[in-house]
Amino acid sequence: MNTGNIPVIECVGKSLAEAWELSVIKAWEMGTEIKTQYDKPSDPPSRDCTMIMVCNDPFAEPRLHRSFPGGFRDLEVYRQEVVNGIHDSWIKPEEGKWTYTYHERLFKYRPATRGVFHNEVIPLANGIIVDSLLKNGERTNPIVPINQIQFIIDSLAKTPYSRRSQAITYMPTYDQGTDDPPCLQRIWCRILIDDSGVMWLNMNTNWRSRDAYKAAFMNMYALTDLQRFIAEGVSKKMGKEVKIGRYVDISDSYHIYGSYFKDFEERFLKNYKERTFTDRVWDSDIANEEIKETREAIERREI
Repeated sequence: MNTGNIPVIECVGKSLAEAWELSVIKAWEMGTEIKTQYDKPSDPPSRDCTMIMVCNDPFAEPRLHRSFPGGFRDLEVYRQEVVNGIHDSWIKPEEGKWTYTYHERLFKYRPATRGVFHNEVIPLANGIIVDSLLKNGERTNPIVPINQIQFIIDSLAKTPYSRRSQAITYMPTYDQGTDDPPCLQRIWCRILIDDSGVMWLNMNTNWRSRDAYKAAFMNMYALTDLQRFIAEGVSKKMGKEVKIGRYVDISDSYHIYGSYFKDFEERFLKNYKERTFTDRVWDSDIANEEIKETREAIERREI
């Protein structure tokens, strides 16, 4: 039944695997039917909802889900894309390649002074109009890159309860004219001190759009590792241990595309119905050997 309202669904899990699995099942069972901009004429409408996921212990085992599309190599490469920026050099929109990475937007955010769909000069903050500069005959951006993750670390180390410790990805002067604007929009962090005096880094992420089945698990895996990175950075700066607290994941559009309903039913749903939860998940150490090989390949610049 379509009431005209997009369903808002909340799910809570202890581990990453549990929270993701529950979110996908709820999106499938409770999501509304709606078309997407990527559908072919023969594709059924997607299942879609606004999803709020709560993962109470992001590094609890079993952390890996057997039904996430991809392998351990893919998971490690993506984690390093987000946390370490191993593919920032692939950002070459002038060559028709990537227009951004999450790492670049989070660690080196630099507002575009010219939009991609027009050639006007863009007015920036304080009423100042800043044009691109010419260097070797090419336009360059004069704005100094901002390390937003370092800002979060510094601000929380100074004031753990600050509500201002956030990072954004969206760039209106650029992203409105692209075919692939960032799905991740914002990260927000805050530290809570429990009754025994232990500090816990809580993190929220906000997503414009999310492929529930084929992207969300890898997103969560990488973003919770970024949460670990931030917690360690604050710990080092404060000289006190900061533990990893709950992770909340909010998606405006959390969807399962109609184009792969068959694959979803044959893989994810079949395993969900026929196997116990223990048989649907893995502990992280099962991936250790392949992750080690992947890291070595990345160091050799083979990936």
